Amino acid sequence: MDRRIWYSLYDKVFNLGNLHSAFKQVKKNKGAPGVDKVTIQRYEMELESNLEALQLKLKEKRYRPKPVRRKYIQKDDGKMRPLGIPTVEDRVVQAAVRNIIEPIFEEEFLPSSYGFRPGISAHMALDQVTKYLQKGYAHVVDADLQSYFDTIPHDKLLARLRMRIKDGSVLGLI
Repeated sequence: MDRRIWYSLYDKVFNLGNLHSAFKQVKKNKGAPGVDKVTIQRYEMELESNLEALQLKLKEKRYRPKPVRRKYIQKDDGKMRPLGIPTVEDRVVQAAVRNIIEPIFEEEFLPSSYGFRPGISAHMALDQVTKYLQKGYAHVVDADLQSYFDTIPHDKLLARLRMRIKDGSVLGLI
């Protein structure tokens, strides 16, 4: 396993090619507008100028995320789940950062980890469970942490990130 430490990643985040790729990912995921009410379609109408302006803000370290729009959606059990909706621009920055840091950490996951990983789906997890059942295994363990993303210990998460990433500008975006 490669345990390199990364010192200089920030310029890769605001690389125009990476920002374009990040926008394509945001567009593919669809999603509602954030607090600024800018839709993906409206952002795309002036994509080049929007991405160039974003690139400049990132380069000059003037980028600041906007507040997240809060919406509540009903779950199957009737309870309401809070949903945070960032602006399109903030989602582009998030995707741009993810594009750069995800390969650094992806190799550390066990093959049995199926949640929120590139190229891995819930269907793949179900396929693996089926194979285990066919081999005679009798127990399935499913773990889902309630409201985990609302309760992530950010200090511990950042401490883990700092073990591999030393670029303070990237850590500041995170």
